Amino acid sequence: MRLGVAADHGGFELKNRLVSDLKGMGHEVMDFGALELDSLDDYPDFVVPLALAVSSGEVERGVAVCGSGVGACIAANKVQGVRAGLIIDMFSAHQGVEDDDMNLMCLGGRVVGYELAKDLVHQFLDARFKGDQRFRRRLEKVNRLESRR
Repeated sequence: MRLGVAADHGGFELKNRLVSDLKGMGHEVMDFGALELDSLDDYPDFVVPLALAVSSGEVERGVAVCGSGVGACIAANKVQGVRAGLIIDMFSAHQGVEDDDMNLMCLGGRVVGYELAKDLVHQFLDARFKGDQRFRRRLEKVNRLESRR
C-alpha cells in the first residue's frame, strides 16, 4: 500500500518509528515531514500536504501525528475528500474505516505510546470499507456538506 505520513515536533519521534515499521512491512511510504525536529514548527505545514495527497489519490491512506492528534485531525478534515479521525483505541482504528471510510488516521505523539500506535496503525491499514447502503448514505450526507464550502 502507498502511504503518507506527517508530523510536527509533537509527533516527530513517533512518526519516524512508524515509518521504519511500515517500510519493513513492505509499504511504500511518502514522508511529508517534518524531516528534522524543530520545536517551532506548525502541524498544518505537514498535515495539509499529506491530506491533499490522500484526497488526490497520490497515497491510499495517511497517518498524521502531532502532540495530541487534535490539531492534525482538524487540519486534515479541512481538505475536501479527507475523512480523518483521531484514534486512541483499537475499535475505532478499524471501525472508522469499515463504517466511515476513514482515509487518514491522526495520532497524538504525546498521548499514545509507540506499541499502541503501531497496533492502531495495523488495524487502520488492515480494515476495509464495508460499503453497506447505510454507510454510503451517511457518507453522501457528509459529501454534501463539503460541496457547500
